[in-house]
Amino acid sequence: MSAGRLQGKSVIVTGAASGIGAATAQLFAGHGAQVAGFDRNAPAQADPRVTYHQVDITDVAGIEAAVAAVRERTGRIDALVNNAGADVFADPLELPDSEWQRCLDLNLKGAWNLCRAVLPAMLAQQAGSIVNIASVHGHKIIPHAFPYPVAKHGLIGLTRALGIEYAAQGVRVNSISPGLILVPRIEAWFAGSPDPEAKRREQENLLPPKRIGTPEEVAYTALFLASDEARFINATDILVDGGRSQLYHE
Repeated sequence: MSAGRLQGKSVIVTGAASGIGAATAQLFAGHGAQVAGFDRNAPAQADPRVTYHQVDITDVAGIEAAVAAVRERTGRIDALVNNAGADVFADPLELPDSEWQRCLDLNLKGAWNLCRAVLPAMLAQQAGSIVNIASVHGHKIIPHAFPYPVAKHGLIGLTRALGIEYAAQGVRVNSISPGLILVPRIEAWFAGSPDPEAKRREQENLLPPKRIGTPEEVAYTALFLASDEARFINATDILVDGGRSQLYHE
């Protein structure tokens, strides 16, 4: 692997303890970035190249303190990857208000909390890249997944609005919409099925490449967007779903 695409850059990755966040933090560190991994959980396998901060994306004071610590340690913040989030699926008319709010807090407001914390540093240096991890749920409605797609549509809207707001001040904001990716919660979903292998094959057959995506494939897209290679890409969403969302029918 060639190194140096983020050489010397200071980066924050949320949800860095597992899945797409862990893959992103490790890939960025391998490309020369000083990586701060934010997560409410400790990583199962800590990467010695990553500085971990145990922080919840809904805790504004905790976020501000962690961001200040990163800025004190590195002197700047060049990129943010907002990856942390959680599935919230329910029947719309049976959804408690608390679950509606939890969905928005974890999948939309949490990203805004981080953006608001890092933007002053990026604006001061007139440079920065924010990458929000959205979802195919922000493009296509999957039955019985309410209210998750509401938050992910909002996250793509946040991406576009902030990207336009700060473009002239050197800050880019883009998003990535992953499709089915082999992260721990998907592995657990398969494992909880009556026939895990049959469930996995069923899902693979729905995807045009006939395989499920990997966290690293999303991480490489984030690497590109965070790097100076993508310096004229702004307020844009990139689908990483093997083409699944383009199908007319099942």
